[in-house]
Amino acid sequence: MPQEPRSFFERLTGARVLHSPEVTDSEETLEVHHPLEGNEYGEEALTEALEEPDPETEDDFSDEEGDDEEGAEQEGQLTVDVFQDDENIIIQSTVAGVSPDDLDVSITNDMVVIRGERRSQHTVDPEDFFYQECYWGTFSRSIILPVEIDADNAEAKIKNGVLTVRIPKANTAVTRKLKVKAI
Repeated sequence: MPQEPRSFFERLTGARVLHSPEVTDSEETLEVHHPLEGNEYGEEALTEALEEPDPETEDDFSDEEGDDEEGAEQEGQLTVDVFQDDENIIIQSTVAGVSPDDLDVSITNDMVVIRGERRSQHTVDPEDFFYQECYWGTFSRSIILPVEIDADNAEAKIKNGVLTVRIPKANTAVTRKLKVKAI
């Protein structure tokens, strides 16, 4: 059975909405009286005031390329905390259930990219889930760094399911004096 495309909420949180309750004719409805009802503006003004604008679809706001591909696996986005101390930029993220072998941390002069995959321990038929809120699959996050860093001395560690990437700040305050030579 082909999977339906994931909603914006599902891509954002990693949760899966398995079904949504629908209102049926047999359910009791609540009668609402509006202040415009029965006044000089008439029923047409009431109808216009109560009409909701057409809901905008998530596709109108999608900035991801390849959303149209059927069956393409969506990549989750890793949540991070990025902060600094006197000497370092520190990036922390919860990666519980991810093996260190399934993580890839790449650092350039101005960016850190963290990629990985969280693998499920069980194979479960989607119809057998009551809740499916955990994200399983590939994820990534690109973080633009606010200061210059020393990528050669960076380190990444996992402890209790928390990934910590510590990147020393570049010492930009050092001034080198050059001796001018006569030619």
